[in-house]
Formats: sequence, structure tokens, C-alpha cells
Amino acid sequence: SMYQRGKIQEESMHYEMLKHTGELPVIGVNTYKGKDGSPTVTPGEVIRADGAEKDAQVERLATLHQTFDDRAPAALAELQRVALAGENTFDALLEAAKVCSLGQMTAALYEVGGEYRRNM
Repeated sequence: SMYQRGKIQEESMHYEMLKHTGELPVIGVNTYKGKDGSPTVTPGEVIRADGAEKDAQVERLATLHQTFDDRAPAALAELQRVALAGENTFDALLEAAKVCSLGQMTAALYEVGGEYRRNM
């Protein structure tokens, strides 16, 4: 029962070793780097939003919902239709993003597609 997991780990290690040795060139990872390499930049501090910024964002979201209250349901319905038909959702997502929030689009897709569950 652990065969698949072991095989995935072996393949992953093999792939990483090929990248590390340079046998498998990956642009920006192990090729075409600057003379000093590609250093990881660590931020000096973590910046968090304060209460006023959070309240302003919630207000902007409410304004978005009120402004496009008449157009959002149609855009979400089209997104759901496209997803159910198995068509390319990219265009419908772009159109819905003009009048809907990310939460609205996510909820609409969740309604028709359910939640992804990985097989173990």
C-alpha cells in the first residue's frame, strides 16, 4: 500500500538531484543566475494591516457588492454554466472578476464543483 508514496518520493528525489547537478537545466533555478547566485531576500519585518486598513477593505468589499448587485448574479451564473459544461473558464472568470469578489466566484464554483479531496 505504500508503493505509490515510495515511488513518488524516489522520483522527486531523482528530479531534485538532476536539478542540483545541472543535468536538468531549469531557467532561473540553476541556469542564467547572476554572478553572485540568486540569494533569498528575507524581509526585515512582517508588515500587518491595522484595524483601520481592515475596516477600509471590508467597506470596499461591501461597496463592490452594492455597486454590482444587479450584474453579479448573471456573471456568476455564466461562470457556473461554463464550469459545468467543461468549457474553458478563463474568459468567464475574467468577466466575473469585473463585478464580483474572489469570495463570490469561489463560492459559485464550489456550488457546482464541490471540494477537491485528494485520494489517499
